[in-house]
Amino acid sequence: MRTDVRFPTNGLNLAGHLYLPDGADAPLAAVVVGHPTTGVKEQAPAAYAIRLVEEGFAVLTFDAAFQGESEGMPRGLEDPFQRAEDFRAAVSYLTTRPEIDPDRIGVMGVCGSGAYVPYAAQTDHRMKAVAGVSWTDVPSFFRGADPEGWQQMVANSGNLRSAEAAGEPAATFAVLPETADADTPAPTAEFVDYYKTPRGMHPRSTGDLVVRSADLLDQFDSFADVAKIAPRPLLMIAGTEAVTRGFSEKAVADSPGNAELFLVDGATHVDLYDRDAYVTPAVAKLVEFFGKHLA
Repeated sequence: MRTDVRFPTNGLNLAGHLYLPDGADAPLAAVVVGHPTTGVKEQAPAAYAIRLVEEGFAVLTFDAAFQGESEGMPRGLEDPFQRAEDFRAAVSYLTTRPEIDPDRIGVMGVCGSGAYVPYAAQTDHRMKAVAGVSWTDVPSFFRGADPEGWQQMVANSGNLRSAEAAGEPAATFAVLPETADADTPAPTAEFVDYYKTPRGMHPRSTGDLVVRSADLLDQFDSFADVAKIAPRPLLMIAGTEAVTRGFSEKAVADSPGNAELFLVDGATHVDLYDRDAYVTPAVAKLVEFFGKHLA
């Protein structure tokens, strides 16, 4: 049902898992699923892949370049342009598989991948249906949390590049604290509850990002040209209580009639990573969406 695979992107090899449904007739419709920022393929993407493959879809999950089991130095670099390219590479890989119908490939991002999926799909028309869960515009998320601190990181990125060129290791920062307490903001606390506890922790999901990622992220605008996806369909799934819900709402509003917002009642951002009560309706909507548009 699940096979370890490797495929190239810009001179690097990405590590992935290819899920194939038992007994289904080839060629199959396929969905690429990307992981959240600081996440890995074994976390939220696996939760969705297992359910989608049970519905007859082939599913490819993968670790982004510089992260997880994939190649790339420095480790923990969050390069939004490369992350978009990773999705194009994933689609290219699927087109080489005899089990997959190259004309029936959809893409899906969870959290941070939700910024990179629509960016890649704007110009890659092999992506026939575009969907995501708890979509997040990563630069806006970081910028909004601490505008002054973010701009300092951007301003210092050039100095950090010079330091790396001189042989110093890449400077990193921890995205999350190790624990949460009563004073921890609720959005941060729910990420800690997932990434820093047995609920969702994974040894390759370190939570550390390279500081100079800031200058790459600051130039990236996830949804500026989201209308280019049309007439291909776009589905945004968000929790009614998610701090990131506004990103999905704006992207749908900026789309020319091809986009749909599906709200999961009572769900927060991270609830949609793994909590059955919220993942179940999200998957049902995804099955309906991909079933229709990858038919």
